Amino acid sequence: MLFVSIPVTDLERSKAFFEKLGFGFNPKFTDESSACMLVGEHAFVMLLDREKFAEYSKLPIADPTTHALALYSFGVSSRAEVDTVSAAALAAGATEADGAEDYGFMYSRSFFDLDGHGWQVMWMDPAAVEQGPEAFAAAAQDADTPA
Repeated sequence: MLFVSIPVTDLERSKAFFEKLGFGFNPKFTDESSACMLVGEHAFVMLLDREKFAEYSKLPIADPTTHALALYSFGVSSRAEVDTVSAAALAAGATEADGAEDYGFMYSRSFFDLDGHGWQVMWMDPAAVEQGPEAFAAAAQDADTPA
C-alpha cells in the first residue's frame, strides 16, 4: 500500500475540490484533521490539515506555491477523461499548470490544486504500458513502414 500525505489549509474545502474530480474518501481514516483519499486499489493520498501534517513531518512545511515539492500524477482510462477531469479541476478553482502534453502513446494535463500542489492527469495507451514506450514506438513505426 502507498500513502502520500500532503498539507492543506482547509480540509473541507480540499475534500470538496477532490470530490468534484471524482475521488472518494475512506471514512474509517477520515476525521476533522485528515481525509484518506482513494486514488487506486492500494494507493491513498492523505489530506492533512497543516497542524496534523506538522505532527508527522520532521521538517518545516514548505510553500507549494513557491517551491516544487512533488508532482502527483494519476491515470485515467481515456484521453477524453484527461480533459474531463482537468476541466472539472479548473471549474473547481484549480490553476492550469501547462497546456496538454501529447506524446501519442501518452496524453496529460497538469494543474495546481487549491493549496498549490501540482497534479497531472494522464492517459497512456495500454499497449505502451504493456510493451514500454520505446518498444511501442518502434512497433508503431514498423506498422507505418510500407513492406
